[in-house]
Amino acid sequence: MRNTVLRNLNPIIVIVAINVIVFFTVRLFPDLIGYLGLWGRPLFIERPWGLITSVFTHYDLFHLFANMFTLYFFGNYVLRLVGVRKFIILYLAGGILGGAFFVLLSPYSLAIGASGAVFALGGALAILVPNSRVIIFPLPVPMPLWIAVIGGFIILSFMSGVAWQAHLGGLLTGLVAGLIFKRSSRYFYF
Repeated sequence: MRNTVLRNLNPIIVIVAINVIVFFTVRLFPDLIGYLGLWGRPLFIERPWGLITSVFTHYDLFHLFANMFTLYFFGNYVLRLVGVRKFIILYLAGGILGGAFFVLLSPYSLAIGASGAVFALGGALAILVPNSRVIIFPLPVPMPLWIAVIGGFIILSFMSGVAWQAHLGGLLTGLVAGLIFKRSSRYFYF
């Protein structure tokens, strides 16, 4: 019975739930951001768990909503294409490698958020289904998915307070994973 319940859980819903719980916990105990966030060098050595915990920690409701909204749409598409196991590996690898890029390229800062993991999903989709049409708010114009992902990366990279390093690490992780999934699959992604 228990195994059946666990098998039927949607990993996206579980990830969203963890993020929401962590968000409201941090609202109650604001000092937790310093412990859950990812610190660049030299503090990274003292708090390496931030590579994982930062992926589930968000600054404000908009930050949480933007990442979870994108996770929901990209994540469901990736989940259908590659399955639960590969989805979870990709999501966590994108978050961790995005964090590693942040630590290497931004030595004295703090990062939080799931953007590296979400960009990994977008990067994989940009390889697996590059010409799928998507509409990105606020532009009411359908565009190829790969343009939306790369364009989103470029636009966000110029915004202040955005950890573009984590986005880059996640995006590169997703692009490589997409190539691996495409080569090892018997299925045709269109």
